[in-house]
Amino acid sequence: MRSTKAVIDTGPLVALFDSSDKHFKASVEFIRHSEFQLYTTVPVIAETLFLLDFNINAQTNFLSWIYSGAMDFTELKQDDMKRISQLMRKYHDLPMDFADASVVLACEKLGSNNVATFDKDFDIYRCFDKSRFINIFQRS
Repeated sequence: MRSTKAVIDTGPLVALFDSSDKHFKASVEFIRHSEFQLYTTVPVIAETLFLLDFNINAQTNFLSWIYSGAMDFTELKQDDMKRISQLMRKYHDLPMDFADASVVLACEKLGSNNVATFDKDFDIYRCFDKSRFINIFQRS
């Protein structure tokens, strides 16, 4: 049973379902050998589906993979929009998009600073307690 929680961002998910992506093999290996309980967010799912729009099979395979229990996702509630807005304002100079803000919020909700991402902005983003994110994809 995987006990350590981590939130996965869009990049590794797109690569996992796009064999032409330069990170495809690394993403497959990461998922295959991950010791983390993976979570994501609905905005990340939407962004991933948008980026996989070149192929309906890639999109539906991705959704089937989620449905199979490969990862879970955190819910966004109306009250969460306040925190997302705060994050987007704080990091407007990068800028932070909605999906990235939802990943930060998910980490805060889960009490984890583990992320799987290709996005270098997560080297700059901080958790609510000001701790740094640990990019578990880079460690794999």
